[in-house]
Amino acid sequence: MAFDSLSQRLQDTFSKLKRKGKIDEETLNISIREIRLALLDADVNIKVVKQFIASVKERALGQEVMKSLTPGQMVVKIVNEELTTILGGEHAPLQESKKGPTVIMMVGLQGAGKTTTTAKLAKHLQKKNKTVLLAACDIYRPAAVNQLQILGKELNVPVFSMPSGTPALDIAKKACQQAYDEKIDYLIIDTAGRLHVDEELMNELKDISIDLQPAETLLVVDAMTGQDAANVAHHFHSLLSLTGVILTKLDGDTRGGAALSIKALTGTPIKFIGTGEKTNELEPFFPERMASRILGMGDVLSLIEKAQSTIDQEKAKEIEEQLKEGQFTFDMFLESMQQMKKMGPLEDLLKMVPGANKLGPMKNVQIDEKQMAHTEAIILSMTKKERLDPSILNNSRKVRIAKGSGTSIGEVNRLIKQFYEMQKMMNNMPALMGKMNKKMKKKKKKKKR
Repeated sequence: MAFDSLSQRLQDTFSKLKRKGKIDEETLNISIREIRLALLDADVNIKVVKQFIASVKERALGQEVMKSLTPGQMVVKIVNEELTTILGGEHAPLQESKKGPTVIMMVGLQGAGKTTTTAKLAKHLQKKNKTVLLAACDIYRPAAVNQLQILGKELNVPVFSMPSGTPALDIAKKACQQAYDEKIDYLIIDTAGRLHVDEELMNELKDISIDLQPAETLLVVDAMTGQDAANVAHHFHSLLSLTGVILTKLDGDTRGGAALSIKALTGTPIKFIGTGEKTNELEPFFPERMASRILGMGDVLSLIEKAQSTIDQEKAKEIEEQLKEGQFTFDMFLESMQQMKKMGPLEDLLKMVPGANKLGPMKNVQIDEKQMAHTEAIILSMTKKERLDPSILNNSRKVRIAKGSGTSIGEVNRLIKQFYEMQKMMNNMPALMGKMNKKMKKKKKKKKR
C-alpha cells in the first residue's frame, strides 16, 4: 500500500522523540531533517517539501512545544496538522447540478485507468441511489468503447455510444440529451487519452467542456508515477480548469509523492482514490484521515464506512442475535470470515485501527490469505450437521474432510482446536458485555450524585 515506507520512517522518528522527556533545538532539528529526507524519498515535490518543513519548523521551535510536558506528542500533532493541510485540508465532495443531469467529464493520459475509474465512479454513485449514464467518448483507443460497455453491463449501468467515426463532441451532446430526457442524475463522460498531452487532445476536451459545461472535470492519474502525476495534473489544470483529481493504483508499491504534491502544486483537490482493480474499490479522499493513516494513528471512520458499505447488515444482526443466545457454530465462523474478506486485504484494515502500529512494524504484519482459503475449504467440506455440532467429528470424518478440502488431518485438527477456543470466547461475550454495561450504569449513577 502507498505510504508504507514513508509511514514507517516518520513513526521511527516520532518514536525517538517521544522517548525524550525534554526536547532541545538540536534534537528537533535532527528530527525535522529526518522528516525532510523521508518526504523526498517518498518522491514528494521539493517545493512542497520546503514549504511543509518551513511550517513544521516554525511551529515546532515555538514555546508551545519547548515548554510542553509531552513535547514529542506535540510535534506529532503539528506534523499531522501540516500533512492534512498539504493533502487538501478538507474533504471535497462531488458537485451536483441543480437542473438536469450532473455532467462529470473524466480526463487523463492513457494507462492511468480512466475507463475503469469511470465505472468505479458509477458504482459509487449507485450506492448513493443515484441513476447514472456512461458516455463512451474515447473514440481512438481500440476496444475502449467495448471495455466501457462490458463494465456497464456488469454494473447494470447504461452506456451511450455511437457508430465508429462519430466525433466525440457529438456523442457527448447526444448522451447529455438522453440523460436529460430520461431524468438521469449523473452523466459520466469517458474521454480519450493520449500517451502525452498534445494540442489535438486538449482541443477536443476543451470543445466538450465548453459545450456541456460539466459540474466536474476530474483528472485520473496513476499514483505510481510519483512526481510525474503532479506534473500531469498541473498541465491539465492550466488548460482545462480541473475541479478534482482521482488517484489510481494507490494500493500498489507507490511512495505516495503524488498525493502529497498535487493539491499544493495545482490547488486542485484529490476527490477519490483507487485502492484496487474491482469496481467497488474507489474511496472518497479525506485529507485528515489519510494524514492519520500515514502517521500510524489509524482511521476509524473509514473502517466503519467500509464495514457499513460491504458487510451484509442483516447477516451481521443474525450473528449478533445468535451470540446473545450463546451459540457459535462453524457456519457463523465461515460467515464472519467471508464478511471480513469483502472489506479488502486484512493488512490494510489493520492499518486503520488506532494503535495497531504499536504491535510492531506494520511491514512485518502479514495475513496469510492462503491459510484463510484452507480454513474456508475445510469448513465447506463438513456436512451441515458437523458444522452445527463439531463434537461428532471422529477420525474417519476428519479424514474425509481433509481429502475433500485438499488439506491434511493436522490442519483439520488445528482448525477444530482454534474453533473451540473462539467458541469459548464468543459464548462468554454476552456475559462480559452484561458486566460492562452494569459498570457503566454504576459510573453514571455516581456522576449524578
